[in-house]
Amino acid sequence: MKDFFMKPWVLAGGGVLVGLVLALVLFRGGGNGGHEHSHADGGAATAAKGEVWTCAMHPQIRQNEPGNCPICGMALTPASQTHTETLTSTQYGLSEAAKALAEIETEPVERRLPEAHVRLFGKAAYDETRLRTLSARFPGRIDRLYIDFTGIEVSQGDHLANIYSPELLSAQSELLAALRFESRSQGADLAREKLRLWGLSDERISSIEKSGKASDNLDIDAPIGGVVIQKHINEGDYVNTGTKMFQIADLDRVWVMLDAYESDLPWVRFGQHVKFTVAGLPGKTFEGQVAFIDPQLDPQTRTVKVRVNAENERGMLKPGMFVTAEVVANIARDGRVLAPELAGKWISPMHPEIVKDAPGTCDICGMKLVRAEELGYVVPDKNTQLPLMVPESAVLQTGKRALVYVETQTDPHPIYEAREIVLGPKAQGYFMVKEEGSDLKEGEKVVSQGAFKIDSAMQIAGKDSMMNRKDEADPRLQLPEAMRPAYTRLFETYEALHAALAADDETESKKAATAFAEAWKAVDTAALDEAAKAAWDELAAALTKAAPEAAGAGDMEALRQAFDVVSQGMIQLARRFGPPGEGDAYVVHCPMAFGSQAAEWLQNVPAISNPYLGAKMPRCGEVTETLSVVAPEARLKGVHQEKHVH
Repeated sequence: MKDFFMKPWVLAGGGVLVGLVLALVLFRGGGNGGHEHSHADGGAATAAKGEVWTCAMHPQIRQNEPGNCPICGMALTPASQTHTETLTSTQYGLSEAAKALAEIETEPVERRLPEAHVRLFGKAAYDETRLRTLSARFPGRIDRLYIDFTGIEVSQGDHLANIYSPELLSAQSELLAALRFESRSQGADLAREKLRLWGLSDERISSIEKSGKASDNLDIDAPIGGVVIQKHINEGDYVNTGTKMFQIADLDRVWVMLDAYESDLPWVRFGQHVKFTVAGLPGKTFEGQVAFIDPQLDPQTRTVKVRVNAENERGMLKPGMFVTAEVVANIARDGRVLAPELAGKWISPMHPEIVKDAPGTCDICGMKLVRAEELGYVVPDKNTQLPLMVPESAVLQTGKRALVYVETQTDPHPIYEAREIVLGPKAQGYFMVKEEGSDLKEGEKVVSQGAFKIDSAMQIAGKDSMMNRKDEADPRLQLPEAMRPAYTRLFETYEALHAALAADDETESKKAATAFAEAWKAVDTAALDEAAKAAWDELAAALTKAAPEAAGAGDMEALRQAFDVVSQGMIQLARRFGPPGEGDAYVVHCPMAFGSQAAEWLQNVPAISNPYLGAKMPRCGEVTETLSVVAPEARLKGVHQEKHVH
């Protein structure tokens, strides 16, 4: 894999194209109608002696003379024009031209109602409350089967089998004998009750009494309508009391069992409406309601089972069908789901379809109804304040920290200030900001595109930045030897996926994504100690969700989107547990990925190979962090570590 990164053709293509385009912008005066000198022809004349020249796109480039950026090819800018000398350690300034060249965009912080669209996957299943098992109520021999294979649909009262039983004949004879003696009418009542418990209808018992004849054969009837899903007997079998004979499922309603990841749980509530589709019925959308959320998390899959009750129109839903569902929810500032339609409503805690305007009991199970608020809903009123929201692209995260860059000044030149924030749930490309602990106000403008470029410039200038705050990084945790083979295999499959995406090879990318998902599933964390296990579980949530999504991606765009999420998890694992093997790992940032939204990935060599842009811009990106096999805290104590030259 390392040889791939060093091939000569990887070095050509993307950087030249970007350089030509940006140079054209520069020579035209940066789009300002020619009233400002371009950096290419006028910067040298105005720069003071000893000026340092830098790149607006890659501020880590610092030269003592004008020229072109060795990464993107654009003309370098005098560092004095970035207006950083008089600012605080959390601020950075740019000229208007540098802002335009770096493609810095801002977006106001707004109070809005976040609408989350959560996709869940699962299977249709039988409604357990509509299953009926038919067992033998007395011993006998199966003389005839009317239903001799499973899958047959029956109605209530249909004959299923005929049974011969001497005990049945004896019980009927007891009834007829009791009826012959008026003084023993109580005995007749007991005989009737015995036959009734054995499954004889009142009509059949009455017929026996009128005819005065007993029979040693009885037809076994279906207690409910539905589909015979299990048949445990054959003709000629002898059954004892309690022997299972048939199981019948009423398929007028089914359960849909969905898997919700930890990150999905803030948006899922009891009673929510759910829309879902099945692959076998394209174009058809079904609906149901969340009827149960498992209180326990599966430690292996990191998911929670969510049960949806759904009406089965014309029996189209078959148990076992794969289901893709969507939950749409609005979230209030405190994290609860907003539900204006449930204002003043009372809901059954067992049957979400039972909603009333006043307290009472459930029409189905008789349980007391509860207020909607008790089930995690918020009923908004005119005083309800919406949460602060910022674009996902504006947020820089490292470990547990998150910050945004706020545009605090535009005249005479833009100034950007770093602000730490506390993040809430994410919905439709926006993060909710928890106002306690966050230094952010409504109406302020945050950098929605180009935040990483500003952060890189802050780092080069020696100012406080996301990348410069290594002192707050979590300490390196020890990985048990028993886990190392699986851990190494995980990184090998990740590297294979990275290489296939960089080569634009869709077939190999899909194979590598499947291999990565299998490698992730094979990691056994039983050997981790308590602290390491807690850290692993916290970091593993994104990977547990993204690994199967990558394996199931249908095209290169979907693969790259899933790889972005996978990379975030792998970077965090490498930071906490170290890279596998004996070499370092490198965190690489690409500002041009996904339409300039930016993305990161992990690779085992410093030479750039871009998995998001492939052959279009194979060298676009920069190493922002080197993750050593030796823990950072150990290195500070004097442990020698070889330094790589980038």
